[in-house]
Amino acid sequence: MTSPISVQLYTVRDAIAADLPGTLQRLADIGYTQVEPWGFVERVEEYAEALPAAGLTAPSAHAKLVGQDLEPIFAAAVRLGVGTVIDPHIDETRWVTREDVEAIAAEFVAISDAAAAHGLSVGYHNHEFELESVIDGTPALEIFAAALPAGVVLEVDTYWVEVGGVDAAELIARLGDQVQFLHVKDGPKSKDDSEQVAVGKGVMPVRDILRAAPQALAVVELDDTRGDVFTALTDSYEFLQGVRA
Repeated sequence: MTSPISVQLYTVRDAIAADLPGTLQRLADIGYTQVEPWGFVERVEEYAEALPAAGLTAPSAHAKLVGQDLEPIFAAAVRLGVGTVIDPHIDETRWVTREDVEAIAAEFVAISDAAAAHGLSVGYHNHEFELESVIDGTPALEIFAAALPAGVVLEVDTYWVEVGGVDAAELIARLGDQVQFLHVKDGPKSKDDSEQVAVGKGVMPVRDILRAAPQALAVVELDDTRGDVFTALTDSYEFLQGVRA
């Protein structure tokens, strides 16, 4: 049975650099059945072999989309059975004015059309600055969401939303079904990545967040941590299994 929990592979980037198949198997041994690859285009054939060998699927993946040659990215995504490719970062200087934000959204029209030709959808993943930038009383991320073409989804990084000063559960409720993926992470809500901890062991309102988006796939991520990352991923999995059971 597929668990409604995934894990962003950036979390275990050092382990993947050393041993991709072994790292994926360790995640599967914890209980994860889904992962979110990053940097997959360059290693697509390795992933194509290692994912099924570990019994894992990749419903979503991260790749820079805006301003990129899309065909190799989408071909690699199809090869791995990815359904949604998510742009993980657009420079914060582009989130200052309404015109800039709406221009980013307009770029996703062509990106979405190109993805659709491959049977894929696309999305965007936020950091804190899209919430810290407030335009006419509205966080830039919400202006962006309202301007997006139909079918482009959001992966809301709930930790960075709260670091950016916005209540994540309330934001997710406002965005509704545009939110198809959640980055679920925990810690003291600081900009120091190393302070992040296992889900359920920090101050994030994880239960409220998950209740606000029952349609969304929860993707565990730690940008960094001072403890053992696999212990944190095990604790996160067990906590989320209890919440989403």
